[in-house]
Amino acid sequence: MPTIIQKRMLSPNVGWLEVEVPQIAKKRKAGQFVILRIDEQGERIPLTIADSNPEKGTITLICQSIGKTSTQLNSLQTGDTIRDIAGPLGQPSHLENFGTAVCVGGGVGIAVTYPIAKALKELGNTVISILGARTKDLLILEDEMRSASNEVRIATDDGSYGVKGFVTDQLKALIQERPVHFVLAIGPTIMMKAVSNVTREFGIKTMVSLNSIMIDGTGMCGGCRVTVGGRAKFVCVDGPEFDGHQVDFDELMLRQRMYLTEEKQSLDQFHQCQLDAQLSK
Repeated sequence: MPTIIQKRMLSPNVGWLEVEVPQIAKKRKAGQFVILRIDEQGERIPLTIADSNPEKGTITLICQSIGKTSTQLNSLQTGDTIRDIAGPLGQPSHLENFGTAVCVGGGVGIAVTYPIAKALKELGNTVISILGARTKDLLILEDEMRSASNEVRIATDDGSYGVKGFVTDQLKALIQERPVHFVLAIGPTIMMKAVSNVTREFGIKTMVSLNSIMIDGTGMCGGCRVTVGGRAKFVCVDGPEFDGHQVDFDELMLRQRMYLTEEKQSLDQFHQCQLDAQLSK
């Protein structure tokens, strides 16, 4: 079974895991993801491959504790195993030398942005990364993004680091300063919508990576269905990246909230089981 080689926390609720899965490490490309199951009874959740080391046979996964399974995953430690990991899944990022490429990452979306920014720079693009977080303590992978970029700009909601404000403010200022040929936006859906609205005005090619509800990851269940350009697409096989100017973000946000009640119940039960286990020791 896949084994966790290294584990650390990037912030109070974001875990960094290096996992040994040689076949996936050898084949993955920027933009692709895996679907994992922690144990035999566990649900399947998608996570983007943040990095890989084919020589070591490992991939890097970054997980934000939101629901039961992501919280359980972040409770695992070095040496623990994961029941199964399927991948690499999804279409790789379409990458070329656009010229000046701006990578906008918000929150844990920075982890998804990193491998793509790295690949864009390797292709000769001038990569400018705009990173956003609510506070300084929640900003992740700053050093990694600096190594993958020619320039990094940071915005925090509370002004505790970088510039106070939103990534869209930084993006607007940058577009006024110099020509921008390509924008990648990954983060909360509302952020990707806002970025796409900004770039639409200037006619700048914009790609977004969608985080929809996903089950099998092969296009069979239809759970990850989104509307792009008026047509139904499956994020797992047609994406996860799409033209941000064509995505129906409002529909996506509604679908993302479909199981909030059930997710809360599952997380509450997990916390109770953890508490019961501690009390029984």
